Amino acid sequence: MAGVSARSDLISELARRIAAIRTGPTTRVGVDGVDGAGKTVFADELGVALAALGRPVIRAGTDSFHNPLAVRYRLGPGSPEGFFRDSFDYATLRAVLLDPLGPGGTGRYRRAVFDHETDSAVDAPVQIAPPDAILVFDGIFTHRPELLPCWDYSIFLRVRFDTSVPRLAGRIGGSADPDHASHRRYVQGQRIYLAECRPEDRATVIVDNNDLAAPFLVRAAVKLDGPGTTRG
Repeated sequence: MAGVSARSDLISELARRIAAIRTGPTTRVGVDGVDGAGKTVFADELGVALAALGRPVIRAGTDSFHNPLAVRYRLGPGSPEGFFRDSFDYATLRAVLLDPLGPGGTGRYRRAVFDHETDSAVDAPVQIAPPDAILVFDGIFTHRPELLPCWDYSIFLRVRFDTSVPRLAGRIGGSADPDHASHRRYVQGQRIYLAECRPEDRATVIVDNNDLAAPFLVRAAVKLDGPGTTRG
């Protein structure tokens, strides 16, 4: 049970830190990491911990803001550059979710606009953020320049590719080898992101999530700008 306690204690500590933030009507939290880093589960557990502290929680993620397939694959289905550049519609993400929940925003938001599995738009309802809410948003590429100004607090889950890729293989099938040709688009696309956007330099905190039972805080990052599971 030591691992369970370690994970619970870390998430509870992060929840306490986040709940203490008062920067606007809604506090916006980003959870980043490569494919297979464990972002969605971590964000879900963080949301539960925040709710236990009495804060209303809004959960959302980049998976609901994909570009259409024709845009995502405009450079070819195997292109790492295309994976990094073209996977998501950041302008719409900001317009319907992140900016409305930010300072001066209307508080009226939508949590989804696109279903990548059916390659079609989603008619998600407009919702109104309750007072003192916290948005917990997870997804790859969360520390891109387009999104940096949106986070009041951000977490980067550090996970090695030789750990993240086997996790994905265990869930969706395929090779567990990060160097396998089938992973080139995603692993190399993530390497472009890590090199260009330096998320570990920009996140509020870095969490080592290689051991799911016992993640630990690496350090608080030095922020350079601004206030990482679905494959595209």
